[in-house]
Amino acid sequence: MEKNIRRAVSCGDEDRISNLPEHLIDSILERLPFEDAVKTSIISKKWRYRWTTMRALIFDEQFFKKVAKKGAFGCNGFIRIIYKVMILHKVPILKFHLHIPNIYLDSLQEVDQWMLLLSRNGVTELVLKNLNRRYELPSYLFSCLDLIMLDLQNCFYKPPLEFEGFLNLEELILKHIDFGARLCETKINLPQLKKLSLHTCTNAYNFNIKATKLQYLTVVASPDAMLLQLIMDSPCVSVAVIALQKPIQDFVRVEKMNLATMLSNLPRVKDLYIDKHFLKFLVAEKIPKLLPCVISSLKRLWLLRFQLSDLHQLHGALCLLRNSPNLETLYMIHMQEPRVNVGLATNHLVSPNCLDFTLDQLQTIEIRSLVGSKAELFL
Repeated sequence: MEKNIRRAVSCGDEDRISNLPEHLIDSILERLPFEDAVKTSIISKKWRYRWTTMRALIFDEQFFKKVAKKGAFGCNGFIRIIYKVMILHKVPILKFHLHIPNIYLDSLQEVDQWMLLLSRNGVTELVLKNLNRRYELPSYLFSCLDLIMLDLQNCFYKPPLEFEGFLNLEELILKHIDFGARLCETKINLPQLKKLSLHTCTNAYNFNIKATKLQYLTVVASPDAMLLQLIMDSPCVSVAVIALQKPIQDFVRVEKMNLATMLSNLPRVKDLYIDKHFLKFLVAEKIPKLLPCVISSLKRLWLLRFQLSDLHQLHGALCLLRNSPNLETLYMIHMQEPRVNVGLATNHLVSPNCLDFTLDQLQTIEIRSLVGSKAELFL
């Protein structure tokens, strides 16, 4: 019994966690939910204000759910909680995640104040998930030149005229962003950008950027010249996901581009995700059987919401296959509309030399949503 007591006391006195190097303790705290990180203040006097030196503050959706369950949400309740945390904080905040829920708020002026504080402290990672009314980003956000990662949702993005770009930014995620009606003639320089994701943005043609090191490009529902210019100026892209969700209608803003010109500007692409609307746009004009140069880098091809009955899409898909000698994986999500005549597609697929090329490297084929038509079987 005495041995057990001595062992317990000795383990408690040792307190190995408190004796860890400062950066390791900070790393442990940053991996805890914020509420649990604050609770460490009851461990001892040494830990009482330890959470105020965390360089990462994560007020995500889970944080607000916990706060709401305890009845502290109320009208502007989460605004008051974060304000107190920011006031007590002692060190610069390098990583800041904020989830703004869809509840009634008097204003978002407090968010402006937090952005001002972050801009003065060299923030490197900023995530703003806004489910409330659209938030107009304050001008001083664009002075956060140390940013490496920026993730914004449901905001007005209007940089000041003198803004030249985020020179250190490596990842940019923009969802439901309105770039405004003002035409942006000067390109925004993003020399280190490697990952870009644009999802259902408005007036995206005003987002005029230069990102020569871009490697991962995702564009959903932004059918305009900005998308095509991005492809033209980004020869390093290895993964491209392009899903327009609706046909391109405003051809005035869209540069002339076809399948051949697009792929010639993506010489390093390994993974290509393309939906029916963009594929149909690229093959609207007659395309050659063989492209000027084969897509030797392409390893994996995803055809999203592909309609076999549409001859434009079928020609485009066959052209991609015919010019991808090193393709290893083909994934197709097939969408067959009810009572649609697939006779023309069937006739084309059974014609001699429809696909007179052997895909020697192809290892995996997955086709979803088949209905058992002859055209599908021939494909």
